Amino acid sequence: MTKRLSDKQKRIQNYITRFISDNGYPPSIREIQQACRISSTSVVDYNLNILENRGVLERRSDVSRGIKMVRNSAVADMIVSVPVVGMIAAGSPIPALTPDTWDIASISETMDVPAELTGGKENIFALRVKGLSMIDALINDGDVVLMQQVNAVENGEMAAVWLKSEKEVTLKKVFIEPDRVRLQPANSQMQPIYAERDNVEIQGRVIAVVRQCK
Repeated sequence: MTKRLSDKQKRIQNYITRFISDNGYPPSIREIQQACRISSTSVVDYNLNILENRGVLERRSDVSRGIKMVRNSAVADMIVSVPVVGMIAAGSPIPALTPDTWDIASISETMDVPAELTGGKENIFALRVKGLSMIDALINDGDVVLMQQVNAVENGEMAAVWLKSEKEVTLKKVFIEPDRVRLQPANSQMQPIYAERDNVEIQGRVIAVVRQCK
């Protein structure tokens, strides 16, 4: 049985994937060490060797940035690709994609994540988080949230909420009250947003968080 990757190895994998996506070339070992806050480059090298042995990446020892992310049959069942739709505010709502443009099939950017994070659910997409309003729910600025595309959630669930009149989207806990909807931040320093029911459209519920190395 193939062993699962450790949290540190997943962080390294996610960082390398994101770095290549943003820059078009892989990071150096020193950059991985600093970004993922690892104690030394030798620890990075040790974990890169494990990732290579698991078939997650390939390395060229004669090249300073000789890392290539790969897929093979051994890891295919452990990794899934989800579309990265865009950015969502965990703070004050910001203008974002309208519901009409959230055609997941047309999104070109994808992100590889451990299959266990999606739990076998369908209609999964990813959003990058901007802001600190969900910090007490362990969602930080720069993290990625995995969402399941739904149009209703239970009270207290975290969701991507489209505010129709404002044409803005925000990430909050949703509470349906008798005469309004309360969008509650998970940050004691921030106030909730109140909206009329017919002004709120649920676009997805949070099912997992992918924390990014800073």
